[in-house]
Amino acid sequence: MATYLDFEHKIKFIQEDIISAQVRHNYAEVEELTKTLDKEVEKIYKNLSDFQKLQLARHLDRPYALDYINIIMRDKYEIHGDRHFRDDAAIICYMGYIGDEKVMVIGEQKGRGTKNKLKRNFGMPHPEGYRKALRAAKLAEKFGIPILMLVDTPGAYPGLGAEERNQSEAIARNLLELAEIKTPTVSIVIGEGGSGGALAIGVADRFAMMRYSVFSVISPEGCSAILWNDPKKAEAATNAMKITSADLKELDLIDDIINEPLIGAHREKDAAAQAISEYFLEQLKELRSMSEDERMEARYLKLTKPGAFAE
Repeated sequence: MATYLDFEHKIKFIQEDIISAQVRHNYAEVEELTKTLDKEVEKIYKNLSDFQKLQLARHLDRPYALDYINIIMRDKYEIHGDRHFRDDAAIICYMGYIGDEKVMVIGEQKGRGTKNKLKRNFGMPHPEGYRKALRAAKLAEKFGIPILMLVDTPGAYPGLGAEERNQSEAIARNLLELAEIKTPTVSIVIGEGGSGGALAIGVADRFAMMRYSVFSVISPEGCSAILWNDPKKAEAATNAMKITSADLKELDLIDDIINEPLIGAHREKDAAAQAISEYFLEQLKELRSMSEDERMEARYLKLTKPGAFAE
């Protein structure tokens, strides 16, 4: 059963009517209802609030990293473990092909259903997850394979075990190493980009966000709890924090916005996956047109640019 948010209920009723008309083979009614659906989608999704975009970024049906990997990759092989402690299922690493390009894909995976969510730790990686990601990135660098990173996490896991195994050092190490890695890198926020847990696989030559994704230093609930001692003021915090793709593009903190289907990736997974694949291949072609020195210099300038101000 598909999940619908409060502002999507009109869409739900129209889609149910379309299914009913299809069952009755009333194709004239299907055509008319489809036009009505298109108008309703445009009316709703072109006027979304920041809080509604946050809800879409967290939508239960929104594709996760593994969904995209299964759609866009072929001949793929999963890489496990950090060779120090264990395999963290919140980080997934696959080597395979996107189109004709051999690629290393590193993603954060939230999981579906209670059992799988627990296995994936709700998409909150432990230090060994980030060390696995770095191991995969170094392997890709060794063989000159480009890297695609898919960001989707509420944040790095803050538990006692994670702190004992140096969570902050693991994240900092990734920031340093990914900034210096020689192979072309592209990072895309596909859902929720939370704090250092997202930054740890967010340092890249190209950093983009899906249309309905968010990226922030803290969750709106955490922000409202700290500022107003009231987690229920998350909507006000969302508006104040400027966490949507449009906000971050305007602030020049990301390179591009990937135009997933207007109705959202949760309704058209294949089209969203195609948009990611096309963006990655386009950026890879552009990055390969540069010399290694030019690419590394451009990456350095991009990473040191944020923080500028004008009086």
